[in-house]
Amino acid sequence: MKATWPLPLIGIDASRSNAARMTGTERYSREVVEAMLRSGGHRFRLYTRAPILDAGAAEVVVIPRARLWTHLGLGPEVGRRPPDALFIPAHVLPIGVGLARRPRAVVTVHDLGYRHFPSAHPLRQRLYLDVGTWFSARRAAAIAADSRACAVDLTRFYGIAPEKITVAYPGPIPSVTLAPGRRGAILAELGLADRAFVLFVGTLQPRKNLRRLLLAMALPALAQVDLVVAGGRGWGGEDLEAVAREAGLGARAHFLGYVSDETKAALLQGARGLAMPSLHEGFGFPVLEAQMAGTPVVASNTSSLPEAAGNGAILVDPLDPAAIAAGLAVAVGDDAVRVDLIARGRVNVDRFSWDTCARQILSLLVPEGSRR
Repeated sequence: MKATWPLPLIGIDASRSNAARMTGTERYSREVVEAMLRSGGHRFRLYTRAPILDAGAAEVVVIPRARLWTHLGLGPEVGRRPPDALFIPAHVLPIGVGLARRPRAVVTVHDLGYRHFPSAHPLRQRLYLDVGTWFSARRAAAIAADSRACAVDLTRFYGIAPEKITVAYPGPIPSVTLAPGRRGAILAELGLADRAFVLFVGTLQPRKNLRRLLLAMALPALAQVDLVVAGGRGWGGEDLEAVAREAGLGARAHFLGYVSDETKAALLQGARGLAMPSLHEGFGFPVLEAQMAGTPVVASNTSSLPEAAGNGAILVDPLDPAAIAAGLAVAVGDDAVRVDLIARGRVNVDRFSWDTCARQILSLLVPEGSRR
C-alpha cells in the first residue's frame, strides 16, 4: 500500500488581520490570509492576539500578549510547537525563528522607504524597521516583496541575493457596495454633494508628502477644486490644517480623519481624482481602489507607484508642487483624458489578484520537491 503523509502545516502570523483600524499592512494581512485559506491543499494554524470568527478549518492559537507580541509571544509558541512553515506578512520574524530546520520561514517585506527618506520616520521607528528588516531578510528562507522596487532595495541596502526574493504583487482591496442613494447621502453629510474634489487617502505622516499636495492645490490651475484628506493622524507633528490656511485654501481643504470603509467608498466614487504624491510607497492600495471605482489617479513617478498604477495614471514628480498641480488639473478637467484614464485604470486592476499572490507565497512556504 502506498504511504500517505499529512498535508504540510503552515503557521501564519494573523495578528494584524482583524485589527480594529485597518491601514495598508493590516489590509494586506487580512486579504492574503483569506486567500491562502481558500487555496486548499494545506493545513493552517493562525496565530492571533484575539479570536477570529471566520477561520474556517484553520486552527487558531490566541496569544493574548500586549507588548513584544512577536518576540515574546509568537516566538516561544512556534518554538514549542513548530509548524512545517511559518509566514510573517509584515517584515519581522520572531527571534529564534530561522535558526532550526523547522519551521521554514517566509516573510513579506513591504517597503524600505525609511532608507530612502530617513527624516520622514521617527528615529526609534526607523531603527526598529532597519534592524528588524535586516534580521528577517537574512533569517528567512525566502522573501516576498510587494514590488520590483522593493526587491531591488533589498539587494541594494541589505545585500540579499535576488534569487531569494519573489515579487508577489498584492491584489486590490475590495470595496464596500453602497446601497442606492447612499453615496449621495454620505457626500451631503460631509458637505461635498455639490463640490468638485480631489481625494487623498492614507495615514497622515511626512512620507505621504501632504505639505506639497496642499501647496499644489493652492495654485491657480486648481482654484475651483477642493481637497479631501481621509486618514488618521500618524506622526510628524506638522499642523496640516495650518499649512492649508497659510496656503490660502480656506474651506476648500477638508480633513476628515480616519473614515469607515463605507465613507471611503463614497469618496472614491465621488472624487474627480485621487492624489497620491507620496515620497515612497511599498505598493499603494489607494491607486487600485480608485481605479476600481472609476476615478482618475495622479501618483508619484517614484518607488513602487508606477508598478501599481501601470499605464492607468498620470505620474508626476512628488517634489514639485507645480507638477502635482498640472497633473491633477488634467485629470480633473480634461474630459477626454479622464475617459482614457478610467478605462486604462480598470484594465490595470485586472493584473492584480490575491489568489495569485497567495499561490506565490505558498510556493515559497512549501517548495516543489519538499513535500514528503
